[in-house]
Amino acid sequence: MKLQLISEKGKDVQNTNESLSAQPKLSVNQLSAPIVKKLIEQADTLQIGVSTHETGCTIIDAGIKSAGCAEAGRLIAEICMGGLGDVSLQADDRFANWKDAIAVSSSQPVLACLASQYAGWALSHEKFFALGSGPARALAQREDLFKELEYKDVASSTCIVLETDKIPPVEVIEKVVRDTKVAVEQLTIILTPTSSIAGVVQIVGRVLEVALHKAHALHFPLENIVSGTGLAVIPPVAKDFMTGMGRTNDAILFGGFVNLNVTGDDVAAAELALNLPSSASKDYGRPFAEVFKSYNMDFYKIDPMLFSPAKVTVTNVTTGSVFEGGHLNADLIALSFAD
Repeated sequence: MKLQLISEKGKDVQNTNESLSAQPKLSVNQLSAPIVKKLIEQADTLQIGVSTHETGCTIIDAGIKSAGCAEAGRLIAEICMGGLGDVSLQADDRFANWKDAIAVSSSQPVLACLASQYAGWALSHEKFFALGSGPARALAQREDLFKELEYKDVASSTCIVLETDKIPPVEVIEKVVRDTKVAVEQLTIILTPTSSIAGVVQIVGRVLEVALHKAHALHFPLENIVSGTGLAVIPPVAKDFMTGMGRTNDAILFGGFVNLNVTGDDVAAAELALNLPSSASKDYGRPFAEVFKSYNMDFYKIDPMLFSPAKVTVTNVTTGSVFEGGHLNADLIALSFAD
C-alpha cells in the first residue's frame, strides 16, 4: 500500500528548499513535537522528571524516580501516535470495580498506529533491552513494515518512547541518533516503566494500535481502513513488571473495544470482525501472565493472534453494513486485576 512517499530528491538534499520539498504531507515527528514540548513545559505539574543526559539528549522520566500521573500517560500516548490521534481519559461503567478508561481515536490510524505508535524497534546493549515506539521509528526505518507502508518521515528533531525502568546506556542512545540522523541535542527519550501510572495509561492507550497490527497480520488491506476508535479499561498499577505486563495486556484482551471504519466489500469486513477479537486465538481464556508463564516466559511462543481487543465493530462505509465480533470478559478482568 502507498501512504506518503518521500520524493527521490529527498534522499540527497542540498539546501533548505529541497529539504522542505521532501517532507511527507503528514509528518509524525513534526505533529508530535508540540506535545513533547508541552510535556516538558508541564513537567512539575505532571510529576515527571526532565534532565539532560551526558550525551546531550533530553531524558523524560515518567515513572522511574518521578511519580508521573495519568495525564502524563495520556500525553505520551498522543506522542506515540505521532500527533495523529486524540487520546482522552474518561469514566467507564462497563466493569464493576474499575471505573477509569482511556479512549483513542484517529482519522489516520495506519500512520498513527503502525508508522509511529507500534513498539517495533528493538534496542539492546548488553543487559539493557527495550522496544522503541513513537515518531523516531519513522526516521530510523529499521523495520520492514515501513517498506510496505512506503512512508518515511523527515525531521530535525525526534522522540522515542521506551517501556523500561532504566536509563538506556550511551551505546543505545548513540544508535538512535545514528539511525534517525538527528543531532543528539534534538533527541528526546521518554521512559515509561510498566509499574507506573503513566506507563499503564500509555500502554493501554494502544488498544487501537493492537487492532491495526492484527488487521495487518490478517492481511486485511490497510488502505481500506479509513478511521478508528478504541476504548480500554485502565487497570490498577502493579508493584512488579510481570503483574503489570499481565494487567495491561488483559485490559485490552478482555476489556478493550475498537470500532474500525473500512471500505471494500462486506465479505472482507465480516471476516475481519470475526477474526479480529482476542477470543479468536487458541490462547484465549486465561490471564495473560498465566499464558506467558505457561510458555516458559517465551513471548514468541504465544499465539500472535491473541494480541487484539476483546470486542470489535467493523463498519463498512461503502455499503453501510455493520459487523460485530468478540465480547468483553468481566470475569477475566476481575481475575487479572485482583492479583
